[in-house]
Formats: sequence, structure tokens, C-alpha cells
Amino acid sequence: MESKPPVSDGQKTPDSEPVGIILATIGDTTWRMFVPSVGFTLLGVWLDGQFDTKPWLMVSGILIGVLGSFLLVKKQISGIKNKRRSKV
Repeated sequence: MESKPPVSDGQKTPDSEPVGIILATIGDTTWRMFVPSVGFTLLGVWLDGQFDTKPWLMVSGILIGVLGSFLLVKKQISGIKNKRRSKV
């Protein structure tokens, strides 16, 4: 059984780098899904109150938010794929 050399303070272990990348990707994906979905839904609710069109603008906001989230995540995935291709 091989033992790993001790790591001094301030140094990253080789195993910790992929974990950081995964956590950053999760955080990036979360905001890409959360902000458009909730933002357009709240905008739709507010506009429904302004124009007395309940629930149509809220439903439209939900649909636009979900579509926007889908497009942002799709763009993120294609960016990750391009980075992997350029490394190979």
C-alpha cells in the first residue's frame, strides 16, 4: 500500500482539484436555473397585478424562465465539452 507524501499548509492535494471543479460547476448550474426561472415568474406575478391578467403573465413568465434556463445550461454544457476537446 503506497502512502501519499505529506502536504504542507497552502498546498492542494491532487485529489482536491476535481472536487473544486465539480462544486463550481454545480454552483454555476444552480444560478443558471434559479435566476431566470424565479425572476421571470416574479416578473409575471407583478405584471399580472399591474394589468389584472391573473394567471396568464405568470404562466408566461414560468415558461420563458424555464426556456431561458434550458438555453443557459445547454450553453454551459457545450462550453464544458469544448474545453475537454481542446485539452485532448
